[in-house]
This record gives sequence, structure tokens and C-alpha cells, in this order.
Amino acid sequence: MWLVPFLITWIVTIVSFIIIAKFRLGVESASTEKSVMAGIVFGLLNAIVSLPIISGIFWLFSLFGLLGNIILFGLAAWLVEGFRLRWGIIGAIIGAFALTIINSILFWILRSIGLYA
Repeated sequence: MWLVPFLITWIVTIVSFIIIAKFRLGVESASTEKSVMAGIVFGLLNAIVSLPIISGIFWLFSLFGLLGNIILFGLAAWLVEGFRLRWGIIGAIIGAFALTIINSILFWILRSIGLYA
């Protein structure tokens, strides 16, 4: 059942985007709905990049995922009107780090209460 972990990851990413936009770390959103849309776009882009044929090529340029998340943050900001990176690449870098930290905390909480393996 690959669908349930995928959906949980997607929801955690969306919640992380909402939190990141609230902290004003260089990532700005016109509304919670725009943060949700950016999280959905980021999740879709991440799923596409995670396909086996693409991930091998993308991984070579990704510095173990961080650069990939920075690029995906920039693409999400470019694709979703009302969601932007205030300081350009610096906002994408801060957003990628914040996403990693917030996702880790949320997944730790889900694991500790038994909702995610």
C-alpha cells in the first residue's frame, strides 16, 4: 500500500508549508489556501522527481536532496501565484531547511503516536 504513506507525506508537507509561511522566514503566502496549493505543487513535483529514471539523474545534481528541495521550493513559488520567496534563492534555502526540520518534527510526532511507521 504505497498510497497511504504517500498521502501522509503529502499532508505533512502541506502542513509544513502552512507553518513555514506563518513564520515569515523569507517564504510568504497571500493566504493559507496559497500555502496549501504550494504544498500540493511541491508534493507533485517531488513525486515526479522521485520516479526511478528521473531520480537517478536529479540525484546527481541534488547534493543529497537539499539542492533538490531548494529548486522545488523555487518552482512551487514560481507556479503558485500568491506564494513567493521574499529573498529569492535565500528564501528558498531557508524554506528548504525549515521544511526539513518541520517535516522531521511532524513525522516524529506521527511515529510516536503510531500513525506512521
